[in-house]
Amino acid sequence: SNATVGASGGWCQGLDIPNELFLALGLVSLVENLLVVAAILKNRNLHSPTYYFICCLAVSDMLVSISNLAEMLFMLLLEHGVLVMRPSLVRHMDSVIDTLICSSVVSSLSFLGVIAVDRYITIFYALRYHSIMTLQRAVVTMASVWLASTVSSTVLITYYRSNTVLLCLIGFFLFMLVLMLVLYIHMFALARHHLHSISSQQKPPTAHRGGILKGAVTLTILLGVFFICWGPFFFHLILIVTCPTNPFCTCFFSYFNLFLI
Repeated sequence: SNATVGASGGWCQGLDIPNELFLALGLVSLVENLLVVAAILKNRNLHSPTYYFICCLAVSDMLVSISNLAEMLFMLLLEHGVLVMRPSLVRHMDSVIDTLICSSVVSSLSFLGVIAVDRYITIFYALRYHSIMTLQRAVVTMASVWLASTVSSTVLITYYRSNTVLLCLIGFFLFMLVLMLVLYIHMFALARHHLHSISSQQKPPTAHRGGILKGAVTLTILLGVFFICWGPFFFHLILIVTCPTNPFCTCFFSYFNLFLI
């Protein structure tokens, strides 16, 4: 009804987020990920496939920060007349930056999945880990992720108006979410079983509830942060595909900057 639309109109104005906040968050994220990369490269004890994957994840997140910073600075320079460019060149630059952002996002999600698989192999195939996850296979995995991310992001930005492309990106996110859920829950179940076995063998039996609770909290934080950070963005994509003109979906779209942060 008109009354409902009028009442909700105040909520659908979006959120005006200062450009300075975007710049500050981008710089903080950039520095944090640079520290991770520097720590792994400098410490020889961290030169292993597991930490190389973490390093690649940090590089992916660092590229997200750099891309967002570059886009924000580019927009500010254009708005204030410091930079003057032809509209066609502006669109081309925008496409390049969007491709870099998309590639960084896809590679970041991919390396989160790769790290989950690596941890799974570490726990369930501990004795065979070094023969399964050799340095050569790790390098091939990293190169494959970067190549696939670059190609897929180029296709996505080129055909961004296609619902099929958006559905592929949504499906990729859901696949990564399910993969991490299955692997980490399985690892948690194994840890819980080991704690129970150790407790039952000791005389008198010791309580293992604290260890299980700690594992459950860690698992909840890991998957919860992943879902909270990425969920709204991909829910935004789902609404673009399913209800692009619905008033409630349009209201949700107005908060895109909040999801981006």
